[in-house]
Amino acid sequence: MSRQIDSLIKMVNQIADNAPKQETPEATAEAVAGHLKKFWAKPMKAAIREHLQAGGDGLNEVAVEAVRRL
Repeated sequence: MSRQIDSLIKMVNQIADNAPKQETPEATAEAVAGHLKKFWAKPMKAAIREHLQAGGDGLNEVAVEAVRRL
């Protein structure tokens, strides 16, 4: 993996791990997706979506669901 994607994986996992837990895992993923939509640049979102399409290695469960919602 590239250094950039490694950084993005680390960041999205940290966001997912530290997001306030909602009533359901889906709601938590939606909150994380909202954060990514609001604060991540288009190239960052594109790169993490591409990584998920390639298998998503290294992404935790909430992060996977959040990236699917981008």
